[in-house]
Amino acid sequence: MKLLSIDTSSDVCSVALLEDDVLIKELNKTDSKTHSENLMPLVDELFKSSGISLSDVNVIACSIGPGSFTGIRIGIASVKAMAEVYNLPVVGVTSLETLAYSVQNSNSVSLIDARNNQVYCGVFNKNHELQEDYLADDINAVLPHIDKYLPVTFIGNGAILHKELIEKKFKNVLFSDNNVQSAYLLGKCAYDKWKKGNTLTADTLLPLYLRKSQAERMKQE
Repeated sequence: MKLLSIDTSSDVCSVALLEDDVLIKELNKTDSKTHSENLMPLVDELFKSSGISLSDVNVIACSIGPGSFTGIRIGIASVKAMAEVYNLPVVGVTSLETLAYSVQNSNSVSLIDARNNQVYCGVFNKNHELQEDYLADDINAVLPHIDKYLPVTFIGNGAILHKELIEKKFKNVLFSDNNVQSAYLLGKCAYDKWKKGNTLTADTLLPLYLRKSQAERMKQE
């Protein structure tokens, strides 16, 4: 089974091809251009360099958030278009799940910086299974939820940003060295979901927004 994986939820535009859960090729790009300029040329380069075409793909996976509102919309819109044309099933993966897949043999806490001391948080067990509902709150309100899952490994840019605070609160924690969103890890998670029958159609793929965008919040204020 060939899987095309796309992650545009962070500053990195990442695309990957997998055979089941084994990486065929991954390409990443971070520059001044937006994901709308980078994504499709990167997908085209991925196919050309791997000798595989979209017609060979069996399922497409992408990040549904949380993260960059604009990036997520670009990724989902592109996946919807490709899936519609080729009548392919799609798999939605959260950016918090993707981060968790880089942690092995440990409970993990994915933290993504949402600015102004706010974070998106997901707590996962050793099998990368979500342990409670996602959180979107002040870091000081989020950390008390972690006690009962110790020992854990923290991962994500939110973990890097708040490392000093986390180390003051907990003794039995580790920090991951791999905190970058990866289309390959997203694809591994998507493959596991696909095996369980957790697929969607192009019409039913939707973003996951745990909090309103900055523009929406400013409008309310």
